Amino acid sequence: MLAMSGMVRGSRLRGMLVTSTVVVGFAGMSSCIDQDPIGGSEIALDADDIGGVVTSADGPEAGVWVVAETTDLPTRFIRIVATDDEGRYVLPDLPQASYEVFVRGYGLVDSPRVSASPGQALDLDGVVAPDARAAAQVYPAAWWLSMLELPEGELSQQALGSSVTGCLNCHQVGNRATREIPGDILRASDSHLEAWDRRVTMGPMGGGMNGMYRRLGDQRRMFADWTDRIAAGEAPTQTPPRPTGIERNVVVTLWDWGTETDGRTDSAASDVRDATVNANGLVYGVVQPSDILAVLDPVEHRASVINIPSNGPEIQTDTPASPYWGDDDVWARRSDPRSVAMDGDGRVWLTGRVRGVDAQPDFCTDVANAFADFYPLARGTRQVFMYDPVTEAFSEIDTCFSADHNQISEDDDIYYGFTGGLGWIDIDIWDETQDAEAAQGWCPGVVDTNGDGVITRGWTEPTDAIDPIRDHRIRVSCYSPAVNPADGSVWCSGNGQRDNKLVRIDLGENPPESCIAEVYEPPVSVTSPAAYGSGGLHFTSDGIAWQDWRGSGHFAAFDRSLCADRADPEAAGQICPEGWT
Repeated sequence: MLAMSGMVRGSRLRGMLVTSTVVVGFAGMSSCIDQDPIGGSEIALDADDIGGVVTSADGPEAGVWVVAETTDLPTRFIRIVATDDEGRYVLPDLPQASYEVFVRGYGLVDSPRVSASPGQALDLDGVVAPDARAAAQVYPAAWWLSMLELPEGELSQQALGSSVTGCLNCHQVGNRATREIPGDILRASDSHLEAWDRRVTMGPMGGGMNGMYRRLGDQRRMFADWTDRIAAGEAPTQTPPRPTGIERNVVVTLWDWGTETDGRTDSAASDVRDATVNANGLVYGVVQPSDILAVLDPVEHRASVINIPSNGPEIQTDTPASPYWGDDDVWARRSDPRSVAMDGDGRVWLTGRVRGVDAQPDFCTDVANAFADFYPLARGTRQVFMYDPVTEAFSEIDTCFSADHNQISEDDDIYYGFTGGLGWIDIDIWDETQDAEAAQGWCPGVVDTNGDGVITRGWTEPTDAIDPIRDHRIRVSCYSPAVNPADGSVWCSGNGQRDNKLVRIDLGENPPESCIAEVYEPPVSVTSPAAYGSGGLHFTSDGIAWQDWRGSGHFAAFDRSLCADRADPEAAGQICPEGWT
């Protein structure tokens, strides 16, 4: 029944995050409810279920959530289900514990908590919200964010919209922590604008946030106007829809893990190539501000943390004060872990700092290394760790490229994107040799503009004019690499506000010389807004790329097999409009 696992990603402004693991399963309500021939019903409960009917002053409440929470287990446990058309619900397969159960739903306020135990029939009273503002307290963050008004000014509406979606990369903008300004900040400010000017400088990413915010100039006032109106009593005017149809069969389970001061996270429960790996096993999450591998046992409902060792210098030791943690250096760290994956043996691969930025190995620029001779890398900010749950030991793989998000291919190469190109570690070679130089390789993004089938040094650079007799290097932002299972090629998607490329890199038989890049851009259509601000990327087994666009809000599919022509002598990307949907 455990169909998918991942992290709850909405962090509060400046890193305040209640970290949980969420597992989503599907359990048909019909399997728990016996219906008689005339349409009446009786809820059949097992000894580990809680079930009943939710009604309010308006009658049976359909499509609202029933939440059961307990702290009796080794870590806090929550299970959530939705009601059917008649207000009926079943919380299935609960661990033995004492639970607090309540109702939450759009149009309601949270009901009083009621104590219950597995095996108990429990009818619940939903509480109709007295007004729109009270009802909106449980609306998704996006409904509150929709109240933000983009002002006219020097920057275009697209640029302003991109600035907001850029914030969404790290923050659930519109949640309570972002739509309300902490009292200490507000009391020290003469206006909401002054409060915003102060709040964005705080926390471990204060410098970057403040720079992005200040680039908005006077139009940054949109954030202050938004929170000012909310403080004065405004609320969203649109009501979100309640779950319908099969959405009501979703069972959500959450466990607390990590620490109170955790922030940006990533997690893995299995090998994405084979979901039977690590069945019923531990879930691992990297927590960047805390230098930890957070661990959850979803069977025993137990959470723990593993400190990630690193010889890297300490960073984030002098961050601006936080409204939550004051002057404490709660985000000082060394390993700075970022992304995580699990291989076919259940080992955990994570990116992090194994050394200082300027301690780049000599082989990264040494002409004796074929990859360094072809495209030297003088600087790398984040490398790779491997954690073996059997030995409970970490291995360090010092990479020349700055490793971040990743994907493992069918032949056990783990690919990492970096600014400028694509890097990889051959897991089999690493296991055999424990030699970081021998196990890794990398390629820049170079288009074979002269059509000779190889990449020849002496290429033109991204800022140079195209020369038809020389190959051309393009700007590659490989935030999200993905392997196409149909042909083994590796594709890259960026995450900047202006990124609009999808780059294919075919490593060929003799990388790096055989690494050939192709660049594709979604067509500019007169019937719909142009896509901009790319993000995540993945492939389905039929070789179709699926890419989300954080800036414009598009979701796109690209099928290279539909391209009538893949030759791109101008390296412009507008060569296959027929491939995009």
